[in-house]
Amino acid sequence: MPLHIARNVKGVEYAIRDVILYAREYESKGNQVIYLNIGDPVFYGFNTPKHVKDALIKAVLEDKNYYAESEGVKELREAIAEKESAKGMSIDYTDVIVTNGVSEALDMLVSSIADEGDEVLVPGPCYPPYLSYARVRGVKPIEYTSMEDKQWGIDLDDIRSKISERTRAIFIINPNNPTGYVLDSKELSALVDIAIEHNIYLICDEIYDRIVFDGEFTSICKYAKSDAPLILLNGFSKVYLMTGWRLGYICFNSSCKELKTLKANVSKLARLRLSANTPAQIAAIEALRGPQEHVYEMVKELRLRRDYVMKRLDKMQGLSYVKPNGAFYIFPRIGEELTFNSDLEFVLNLLRSKGVLAVQGSGFGRLGSGHFRLVFLPSIDTLEVAMDRMEEFIDEHVRR
Repeated sequence: MPLHIARNVKGVEYAIRDVILYAREYESKGNQVIYLNIGDPVFYGFNTPKHVKDALIKAVLEDKNYYAESEGVKELREAIAEKESAKGMSIDYTDVIVTNGVSEALDMLVSSIADEGDEVLVPGPCYPPYLSYARVRGVKPIEYTSMEDKQWGIDLDDIRSKISERTRAIFIINPNNPTGYVLDSKELSALVDIAIEHNIYLICDEIYDRIVFDGEFTSICKYAKSDAPLILLNGFSKVYLMTGWRLGYICFNSSCKELKTLKANVSKLARLRLSANTPAQIAAIEALRGPQEHVYEMVKELRLRRDYVMKRLDKMQGLSYVKPNGAFYIFPRIGEELTFNSDLEFVLNLLRSKGVLAVQGSGFGRLGSGHFRLVFLPSIDTLEVAMDRMEEFIDEHVRR
């Protein structure tokens, strides 16, 4: 009899990194790969701001290398509360728990709100950990529809129809990964009302809140009524270019008294894993309170790169896309004019014939099938090479 593997672990997938295994195999044969799969701006040359790096070094040299409080360094929690309260939700520093990235925050919340057999509603298509963290806890993720023909807007009626007696939460990612869709005021307000009506948690991930290209970002916090069971997730990886530092946080709506029990139980999990990285937390205070010019420069440059990729995709027969208004992803649809049986086949053939690595849309859930995700983080020069190769690849696979 083989050694036992837990049943729930078998449902864990992370397509964004799983696909790298194929790239390594390709590289082992002496080939080079253009990576368009991982949403890491630092990897592509958007460097962590100097004042943040200096703050980290200073903290280390001053021997602030001890365990922090499990809920996080108080001054950082205060700075986070200031930032997020400005969006419209009542948050005290005691409503903030600092985590090892948003991923740990997500795992803590799923572990605390749902039992095996319960359900959570997640956007379809969806960032893979929202699916896998639920499954590993024996919780069923139910995808609600984002409508491609309406610029990936949320189908509110579909959400209402999928709420059952086992539903424990609605998750939102705004701006969305992988589509880049930015939710509008009508959707946000309606989601808060739905959560209040059904007495279920509303958990919103705003990790890309300042990476918006067209129009302004509206936070779910603007609609945080006093009785809204609203929980906000955010972090420092994307906007503050601290991806490898693994720092995120959870904010609870302090006006909602029913969240006190959940906050107390998530705090238990925070104590169980001791604390997040102390020097990184001290540097994060500087990220929030120090100069912000890098954000504007990054968004300006990303807009140019997004527009370049869209211009190139416009010329490729068999591909269509919705213009992304936030984050740094584009999610093209693979048309029937192309000779592929699946999105994974498309991605692997693109890698093996042209050395360009994307991510299959089915890795973002059932509603992502038939698409693929690209990051537009590399330089224009690198994107030009990648798009040239992709255009050749598409031309070779159009049905004649």
